[in-house]
This record gives sequence, structure tokens and C-alpha cells, in this order.
Amino acid sequence: MWDELASAGRTRIGQTHVLHRAYFSPGMFGFGRLASYDYFVHLERALSAQIRARGDTLQTYVVDVPPTASIRKRAGKLMELVARTCEDDEDNAGPIHLVGHSTGGLDARLVASPSARLPAPAEACHWLPRLASVSTLSTPHYGTPLASFFATVSGQRVLHALSALTFIALSVGAPPMAAASALVVAVGRLDRAVGLDIRLLDRATDALLRILDDARSREVRAYLDAIKEDQGAIVQVMPEAMDLFQAGIEDRPGVHYQSAAAMAPSPRPMLWLREGLSAPWSALSTPVFAMLYGVTSRADERYPCAATPVDPQAEAVLRRSFDKLPTFRDNDGVVPIRSQIWGELVWTGHGDHLDVLGHFRDTRARPKRLETPRERAEPLHVDWMTSGSGFDVKSFEALTTALADGMYRAATRGDSVR
Repeated sequence: MWDELASAGRTRIGQTHVLHRAYFSPGMFGFGRLASYDYFVHLERALSAQIRARGDTLQTYVVDVPPTASIRKRAGKLMELVARTCEDDEDNAGPIHLVGHSTGGLDARLVASPSARLPAPAEACHWLPRLASVSTLSTPHYGTPLASFFATVSGQRVLHALSALTFIALSVGAPPMAAASALVVAVGRLDRAVGLDIRLLDRATDALLRILDDARSREVRAYLDAIKEDQGAIVQVMPEAMDLFQAGIEDRPGVHYQSAAAMAPSPRPMLWLREGLSAPWSALSTPVFAMLYGVTSRADERYPCAATPVDPQAEAVLRRSFDKLPTFRDNDGVVPIRSQIWGELVWTGHGDHLDVLGHFRDTRARPKRLETPRERAEPLHVDWMTSGSGFDVKSFEALTTALADGMYRAATRGDSVR
């Protein structure tokens, strides 16, 4: 699909070819490249093809940071990566875009903020006048109740196990049923916190990792150890802490801010039954997602994880996209939908936390015989957990088109759209 889109590229009359640079920052459950698996592979390919279709080129980079490290530390790494890589074009003038998923969107906002004080040398800021856009996907701009749970002792162990499960599910396709079943049993006790079996969680995590070869297992274990060692971002994205973040961070004048926000349908028994008949892994992952959804829906009236007052533009987009306006409890399994809105809301719809990156169930039949190396290199869309969102190829294309439109307009029309 993306090759067909790119072939439609055209050069703008009277204008030269432009090189755009996009820097991607992962978030909760995320990583850059781990054990030869690219977390952003689908989004990078889609946005690159979209920009080529508009007559330009998009060069992409992914920052390598522990997913739960302090937002300030992660933002410093992002700042340094841009500074180190953005000067090899001829005139050092091409537009720069920051793209963040989940807490990665907060990294991008912090880097762009004129009021930020980051652990990076002063000369690392030289590229900021070239910054055209900041795009955030499923980002907890106003926090998420799930972070409050992950900050507990039991929650830290669950986060560790779910992070392992995320990598296994995305890279392998479906984890071994015995290990996944043990994880489901352990997580199923969350509503009875004193009954959470920590040892069972640890055994389930170890069983998941044993299906990897030694090299990949070592790399993934190092990634999981980094999560244990630094969980600064978990505390920072609690709703109470994000209230302070919002007070201290400013949008940079002249930069276009845009967001994509998704929500999954409320988990229901009929979905469990239907998925149980279709695939064993789907049946097992459904209650895990239901647990995440339930914890994330625990809204606090004092910190509702939403903008106040409501942005009229965002409200209009939400009304057009859903039968009824989302509540403060509606979420994508990790972040409340109303917490995901910042700047211009360019896309919203049904989806879970990783659907928006291209990690969704692709029901299209893959050809048995792939003729070209490019076809054989096309990465498969692999679902994370069964959420019943119905997010599909068309949804992903609409999302990436909307993001690319905003990035392109911000770079080519300057302050008139920013």
C-alpha cells in the first residue's frame, strides 16, 4: 500500500525537493529497536511514504531510551540525538518534526518548550528554529490512572511482566500458552491486591523469555532491567504530577502541535467468548486488556485527566467520530482518550494503545508467494492484545494521512498554519 502511495509522488511547481527529518520517541511498553524488532516500523514507513507522495523525502530516526525513565532524562537524549544527526544535509535548513507515542509525546513537548531546562549541552539546542511540528499519539498529557497503579510495588511487577509480554507478542506473534496463562491468572487477581502472587508473575515472565534465543533473551532482559532501575516517568505521568507538568511547560511559538487520540470499547463478556472461539492467544489476552482498561478508567474528579475547559475544536472532532461523546473514563487501555488531546486533534477513533503504531490485527490474506524483495521485507501487522477496537488498515491509513498532512503543511506554509 505504501509503495503505491509513494509512486504517486510529485514535485511541487516552482519549489525544490525538501528533506524532512522526523524523530520518534517511544513510551510506556515501548522501545526503539530491540532484538532486531523495530517498534516504530509501521509508522515510519507510512509517514515516509506519505511525505514522498507530496514530493519530498522524510528521513526518520528513533531515540533509544528506557521506556520508564524520567521524562527529563528521556527528553535530554532526544535533544542530543537531533543535534547529532540533523546537520548532514546541504543547507542545514530542512524542517524537523518530533513524533512521540505515549510518554514519548511528553518528551517531544518538553524538548520543544522554551521554558525547559534539560540535561543536554547548550549547543544541542541549535536546531530548534527548524522545528516545524510536534505530533503526539496516545500521549497522557493530563496523566493516566494506570501510572498510579504501576507506581505500587505490585504494579511494578505487573509492568515488568507486561513489558515482556508486549515484546514477545509483537516480535514472535503469540507467546506460549502456558506462560501467557500464568500471567493471566496472576493479573486476574489485581482487584484483590493482597492476593497478587508476585512469584507467579516472575515465573510467568521467565517462561516468556525462555522462548527467545540466548542473544535476544539477554537484550530483552537488559531492557526489562532498565525498567526496574528507573521508573521516574511512571510517577511523573500520574494525574497529580501531570498537573504540575502542564503548569511549567510552554508550547513553542511557530510550531504546529497536533495529536491523535483513540479509545477501545469497554470490555464485555461477549468479546471474550467470540475471541475464545477464534484463537487461543486472543482469548487469553482479552482479560489482560480488560484489567488495563479497568484500572485506566478509574477517573478522579479532582484530576480528571482532561483539559478544562474543553477545547471546542477537539470536541467537534470527537462528536464527528463517535456516536456519543467520550467520557473521562473512556480509554485505549493505557491512557484516557481525553488525556491524549493536545494542539490540533487531527485524528480520533476506536483503537487501543498500540493500534495507532500499526500493531493491530491485519485480517488481509498475505500472498503465499511474495515476488519482490520489497514485498518480502514488508513487516506484518501483529496485534498486541485483543481489545475489540476494530482498528484496521483503513484506520491506520487515515491516521497517518492526517499526521502527514499536518507535518507537511507546518513545513511548507510556515507560521500561517502553526
